Amino acid sequence: MTYVEMEHPTEDVAVVRLNRPERMNSMAFDVIVPLVAQLKEISADNSVRAVILTGTGRGFCSGADQSGEKGRMPGIEGLTAVSVALRAMEILEDLILTLRTMHQPVIAAVNGAAIGGGLCLALACDIRVAASSAYFRAAGINNGLTASELGLSYLLPRAVGSSRASEWMLTGRDIDADEAALTGLVSRVVPDDELIESCLETASAITRWSRPGVELTKRTLIDAQSAAGFEQHMHGEGLGQLLVRLLTGNFEEAVTARNEKRSPHFRD
Repeated sequence: MTYVEMEHPTEDVAVVRLNRPERMNSMAFDVIVPLVAQLKEISADNSVRAVILTGTGRGFCSGADQSGEKGRMPGIEGLTAVSVALRAMEILEDLILTLRTMHQPVIAAVNGAAIGGGLCLALACDIRVAASSAYFRAAGINNGLTASELGLSYLLPRAVGSSRASEWMLTGRDIDADEAALTGLVSRVVPDDELIESCLETASAITRWSRPGVELTKRTLIDAQSAAGFEQHMHGEGLGQLLVRLLTGNFEEAVTARNEKRSPHFRD
């Protein structure tokens, strides 16, 4: 059984699907380990300019697998339970960090439940689009644990504000697609059968721009979340802008194309 599938609907866009629908694509290691490997392979593939991450069936990702069938972790022979738990945490954290450091923007096509770690997975993506059936839950609190996991207490307040994040994480209530859009958790809500097509349109809108322009925009957006101060971050933005402006002819090409009423042809 292949728990992670990839396809190329267009030459420069990769769609990655979690494929364990019977468990709503829960975070078993049989899913997470190949997912991390697949994402790292895509990040190194210079023909791919944008990535769409989604789930098979009625769930995007239901978080921790509670069935007892968590799959086999690599490299744990001879370790005690405490060490195994630490290694498990590292694998899950590697997934979140991999998404945030990929060269390509990642669009989460949230096709159903995004619960616990599934909510964290969606937040680690650069753009989130929800199907009408999507819903979100910070589920750790429901399980007698803390709701803070995999960067959730860092990323969620930055996405929806501290008061909403606190309420969601402390109550463990479900957030439907409309509320997610109203609060800024997702960019928009679309009918279920239009989700992937809508995300492909967004990916196409991204891939027509220059590679360094897109990559540096993603990087500065992520850097801004942990910037030490406004002035320092603004300087970093300026250096990136100068880098692209001075080392490519993209700006001149954009101006020429606009004057000639055609699409630009960027050469990076």
